[in-house]
Parts: sequence; C-alpha cells; structure tokens
Amino acid sequence: MESKATLRYNRQSPYKVRKVLNAVRGCNVGTAINYLHFSPEKASVAIEKTIKSAVANLLQDESSKDIDPDVLKIKEAYVNQGPVMKRFRAASMGRASRLRRPSSHLTIVLTTE
Repeated sequence: MESKATLRYNRQSPYKVRKVLNAVRGCNVGTAINYLHFSPEKASVAIEKTIKSAVANLLQDESSKDIDPDVLKIKEAYVNQGPVMKRFRAASMGRASRLRRPSSHLTIVLTTE
C-alpha cells in the first residue's frame, strides 16, 4: 500500500532541498524523521512535515487502520523546480541588480513493503 504527499511552492531552491533529501531517500520513516528533526538544515523542516503528511494520508484510509507507522519506508522522494520570483535590489551608481528567489515542489511516496 502506498501514500503520497506533496509540498508545493516551498521557498527554497531545489538544489538545497535535494542535499538533505538524498540523505533520507530509501530509509524507514522513523529513522528519517529522527534524522531530520535534529538536522540543522532549513530544508529538513519542510521534508519532515511532508513525510508526516504522507503517513497521515496512509493512516486516513479505512483499509490501512492497522498499519504500524514504524514499518513504512520512503519509496520515492524527489524535488522539482517551482516558479522563480524575480525581484531587484538597488546597486551602486543608479543600477539595479537582479534577485532570483526560487521555489521548489517536494514529493514523498511511502510504501509498506
């Protein structure tokens, strides 16, 4: 049995999220949440929130009420690029420098096998 959770428009670049996501891909849910909870990275908060949402999505189904959350495993975990907000900041000599504020879409798929 599988469940999926998606976090969209996360205000962090996919490159930075991918660094943390590679560490927990393929782990058990308990191990991953423990790792993310004590990680100093900003992306770990968003990933932990999405994993907990996927667990809640799985337990919400009527046929999976008796599943133990400790046996769940992260089957897929990937992050894609979202829209980029383009802003500007005043620079020296009357110029403007461009600021790119990227966002990302995070998807977690859990399985019971």
